Amino acid sequence: MGERIGFIGLGIMGRPMAMHLVEAGYEVTVWNRTQAKAAPLVDAGARRAASPKDAAARSEITITMVADTPDVRQVILGPDGVIEGVRSGSIVVDMSTIAPVATREIAAALADRGAAMLDAPVSGGEKGAIDGTLSIMVGGDAKTFERVLPVFQKLGKNIVHLGGHGAGQVTKACNQLVLSLTILGVAEAFALASRAGVDPAKVRSALLGGFAQSRVLELHGQRMLDRNFEPGFRTRLYHKDMGIVTEAGRALGVPLLGAGLAAQLYQVAMSHGFGELDYSVLARVVSEMGPAAR
Repeated sequence: MGERIGFIGLGIMGRPMAMHLVEAGYEVTVWNRTQAKAAPLVDAGARRAASPKDAAARSEITITMVADTPDVRQVILGPDGVIEGVRSGSIVVDMSTIAPVATREIAAALADRGAAMLDAPVSGGEKGAIDGTLSIMVGGDAKTFERVLPVFQKLGKNIVHLGGHGAGQVTKACNQLVLSLTILGVAEAFALASRAGVDPAKVRSALLGGFAQSRVLELHGQRMLDRNFEPGFRTRLYHKDMGIVTEAGRALGVPLLGAGLAAQLYQVAMSHGFGELDYSVLARVVSEMGPAAR
């Protein structure tokens, strides 16, 4: 079915995403730094690559889904990286969340080899990856986007082409900014309710019926009430994303005051050892900053 796909990065998001492509009938070649994580994909019919270079050499479309900007640089531009295996006319799709400037630099390096690049970060967390309902924000050439769109449609539901290289990453930064402030608002609302002696669960129910309703209040609000911070998206990764947001603001001269506050609170979460917990753990940070609830 369709074009051969390489998939690099089989973590909490990448593994279910790659599985969707295998189940859709694509010929998929996978690589992960921890090779054991590739086993379920190989059992399902994927091929195992020896390196990112090998994955790219076997594929017309190579997808990367790794943690941070240095990781993307390493798997694409490093020794035995994707750039050493790509052929002219092939496409590299980075679905990680990284700095827009780095995206443009990597796209230029790949173009020198005759390969196109799309930046296509996602939103929706582990559940969205498992359900195939991710929101996918895409930057790059429009014709390249159209060629990859059938692949994106196996991974997500809301797929938007936003402009040239880096536009997807800028949009993801905007997504994380809005999300962080919404999480903070819900966390503070629950802390206020608790301190006032009002049941936060009932407050949530009331707010869900008005203009304050949101997916964050619905899903993460329940996590906060249950104190269930098992990771859907880890705090250390969100802390990284907020660094991208604030750096983009500095580079463009945009005073992102709310983002700066949220970023500092995620730094507090990291200093408390919450890096491997879900990013909704911000509720715990906020509640512990004030006096105990009545």
